[in-house]
Amino acid sequence: MAVTKGHGNPNWTRDEVILALDLYHSCNGQIPGANDDRVCELSAILRAFPHHSDAARKESFRNPAGVAFKLQNLHSVATGTGLKNTSKIDHNVWKELGDNPTLTRELGNLIRQSVIIIDSLPQSEDEVEFAEGKSATKVHIRRERSRTLRANLISRRLEKGELCCDLCDFNGSNVNPKLRDSIFECHHLIPLSIVGETKTRIQDVALLCANCHRLLHRIIAIRKQWLSIEEAKGFLFN
Repeated sequence: MAVTKGHGNPNWTRDEVILALDLYHSCNGQIPGANDDRVCELSAILRAFPHHSDAARKESFRNPAGVAFKLQNLHSVATGTGLKNTSKIDHNVWKELGDNPTLTRELGNLIRQSVIIIDSLPQSEDEVEFAEGKSATKVHIRRERSRTLRANLISRRLEKGELCCDLCDFNGSNVNPKLRDSIFECHHLIPLSIVGETKTRIQDVALLCANCHRLLHRIIAIRKQWLSIEEAKGFLFN
């Protein structure tokens, strides 16, 4: 049995467990040990996560032995045998993705891509976590803040008439016309777990005022499911 010597390390996050589950799915029940190249590669990725930068400096943090141990934990959850000290997050991720290797791989690829860019993104006190997890949320926010996407969406809407929020219909008529477009933001209608790393199209985003955008993000985080604009209207205003 793997010995992690990881006492004092932070708990595994959902993103991290998804990556471990992706590896587990690829092993076809044959759990690799700490010296396996795939385990070492995953260890390196996890140690590059910015969420636990201080902890990552410890030799024991997400080391290959710890990754191998997590695979054993997932195997125990999957089979109901073996190790008993499995965590709640292990059970939750298995319940959601244990029977869906394809979606696990899609989310895993998204998380890996997120690690590359996450350090360059601004932090926000009101940042919320979407169903995909923290890293995917970072990618989502980066896309929604794209100046090009926002400018194209606003230009397209102005060709059809005045700007207004797709949720609350606020048009900013009480704001100086020269500043009015600054009220509005882009919101993706389709979660990244579905569209992946493809280029965002204008028809895939809604135009929301900043208040509604923040409210909608919060609802999605609380309910842990994506909502359409109509569903969000029903939740917010009825």
